[in-house]
Amino acid sequence: MTTLNTTRKPRKAWHSEGNNPSLSEVNASVPISGGAVLKRFFSFFGPGYLVAVGYMDPGNWATSLAGGSAFGYTLLSVVLISNIMAILLQALSLRLGIAAGRDLAQACREAFAPWIAYPMWVLAEAAIVATDLAEVIGTAIGLNLVFGIPLEIGVVLTALDVFLILWLQGRGFRILEAVVIALTLVIAVSFAIQMVYAAPVMGDVLRGFIPDTQIVKSTAMLYLALGILGATVMPHNLYLHSAIIQTRRIGPTDADKRDAIFLGTIDSTIALMFALFINASILILAAAVFHTTGQTEVAEIQDAHRLIGPAVGAPVAALLFGIALLCSGLNSTVTATLAGQIVMEGFIKFRLAPWMRRLITRGIAIVPAAIVTVLYGESGTARLLVLSQVVLSLQLPFAIVPLVMFTADNGKMKGLRAPRWLTWACVVIAAIVIVLNLKLLWDVSQGAIAF
Repeated sequence: MTTLNTTRKPRKAWHSEGNNPSLSEVNASVPISGGAVLKRFFSFFGPGYLVAVGYMDPGNWATSLAGGSAFGYTLLSVVLISNIMAILLQALSLRLGIAAGRDLAQACREAFAPWIAYPMWVLAEAAIVATDLAEVIGTAIGLNLVFGIPLEIGVVLTALDVFLILWLQGRGFRILEAVVIALTLVIAVSFAIQMVYAAPVMGDVLRGFIPDTQIVKSTAMLYLALGILGATVMPHNLYLHSAIIQTRRIGPTDADKRDAIFLGTIDSTIALMFALFINASILILAAAVFHTTGQTEVAEIQDAHRLIGPAVGAPVAALLFGIALLCSGLNSTVTATLAGQIVMEGFIKFRLAPWMRRLITRGIAIVPAAIVTVLYGESGTARLLVLSQVVLSLQLPFAIVPLVMFTADNGKMKGLRAPRWLTWACVVIAAIVIVLNLKLLWDVSQGAIAF
């Protein structure tokens, strides 16, 4: 008599391709301290801030300035919701890196057929170019505001940041993290001082954090809302976090990995709350200084810099604004460089010298930035910045969906899959992003929005 085998086969884990470690030159280079929880936590202090940099880059400035001046505090709710989405998604990203030992690009290559993986790689590269475009323009504007360097020259000078990145990487990953954190503190202090001068009405600010249905009904508001979403929940950060968390020398046991996931999540959550303060400050500053005085079309960063000093009665506010922007551009350069390396090596297993990889991506971003600054000058930069962030929003589902799939699979996660509540929360996030993007594409097809 033949008996049926009813034993359920375990789900397939990652197949082995002799995979190189993610960011092999710094992988497992940071030792984990033993002893008390606080001491171990400081071993994980850093990656979250590299990720948070992407949530306060020059693209965020453009969308938040435009949103605050045009609609007051209304879009603060979008900033808050986007930040909550980011916290949950980054928790999945670091879990993938720790539990599966893969960054998101490697995971996609190993899980999907080439005809799926290669288009995903192209889309990921497009997102990094869009990110780099924002950094090129933002850094060039920062150089112009602080040192008076013409925009056209500033755009070209941004290509030289590759030498700064290489020098920092050669000093060790912890030094790289320390520089990023120091620049982030400069940005935070600058905005804290500007907020004191702006003196926003706190009741209006708090009401702005309550979602308004008008955001979806208004095509102009939805366009900026998606720009804020793309500028906040940046797809390249999901690739980045899953790789840089592996710079920690995490033990091989499940207990070691659970501890690393717990401490890494605390680090990224605190860092992203820090980013929320800076993001919200930009929008609040624009709403308090411009919208409330009837200046509803201040979208250019240069205009904001020129007007902010006289508006708040303190010339130093303009200088702080320019310094913060320059620090933001320099910071984002570091993370975009790392993300570009992760995406290329992970998806197609192709390694380039870091300086060559950086010059290629920066060169691609410089071309449209240079064309816009030459043809339109300052008047075209804000529109290009906002458009670059909307492109990031359109690319988001192609990073979020596989991330949710992988971290929900116990086989791929080696028994450390994400909690069900977190998986379902991120499923809802993916659905919201996809629906809003489809709404945006429909509005564009109907001529309601023109890029």
